[in-house]
Amino acid sequence: MTDATAPQTGILRSAWANPILLLVLTTLIWAGHSIVGRLAVGQIGPMTLTCMRWLIALAPILAAARPSLRHDWPVLRASWPYLLAMGALGYTGFNALFYVAAHRTSALNLSIIKGGIPAFVLLGARAALGIRFTALQALGAVVTMAGVAAIAAQGNIATLLALDFNSGDAMMLVAVVFYAGYTVALRERPPVSGLSLLAGMALAAFVTSVPLMIWEIDSGGFIWPTAAGLMTLAYVALGPAFASQMFYMRGVELIGPGRAGVFVNLVPVFGAIMAVVLLGEPFAAYHVLALLLVVGGIVIAQAGARAKSVSAR
Repeated sequence: MTDATAPQTGILRSAWANPILLLVLTTLIWAGHSIVGRLAVGQIGPMTLTCMRWLIALAPILAAARPSLRHDWPVLRASWPYLLAMGALGYTGFNALFYVAAHRTSALNLSIIKGGIPAFVLLGARAALGIRFTALQALGAVVTMAGVAAIAAQGNIATLLALDFNSGDAMMLVAVVFYAGYTVALRERPPVSGLSLLAGMALAAFVTSVPLMIWEIDSGGFIWPTAAGLMTLAYVALGPAFASQMFYMRGVELIGPGRAGVFVNLVPVFGAIMAVVLLGEPFAAYHVLALLLVVGGIVIAQAGARAKSVSAR
């Protein structure tokens, strides 16, 4: 994404070269996704939301990618197995499992399990790409996960010890593995522009999500979208499905999957803040503790990666 699709003006070019900014924006959008997702329960079916988000997102994605698609089409066509796998697992699979799991388990369990993404990314990058991580990077991941646990437990360790895992938890764990694999595999993306890559994966996500929506209709689980459901659909299509995917891919390209994956743990922290501001939920001392742990963990992981880079010179 360092080609002609990158922003050309000074401020936007600087922002496009700043992985910290891009990944923070990504997590803000994802945190908003969690908020509107809670509001959409009963307003639109989970498989309908999974499928229709990509149908709507394809319009702006294809419009933005049109110039680069002319040049990148031969490479995309040759890379269709990669695009299909990435769209099916990272986009369709993750979101379908997430939406269904949210109906079968608690937000507490989901927060803790989702916090495992950075650890799975580090392990996946080591196993699949042979990328070694330093002790500081591992410590950073552990510290950020501790921050997520603080959010999920609401400052009470007894809450963690009393967790009861169910089928929804298992679904979310599989979803986490899917997204960690997607993050690691972005490092091996074909040599095309970011917009062309997103267009290919979004098309794959739509195609692979159509059978899920058909199944939902056939099984009697279809919910005709209400006004709130339509607003949710618009947000997830333009935010999480379009803008955040571009930001996240660019962030991985700039600093690698291991360091980028750590930022995922900002999602529950931002989500908690948004819940206070937008939903009127109370703000507690454990929110402050979690924020300090997550941000501190990211700083530690970034320092570990920089130290590794310097020692390799």
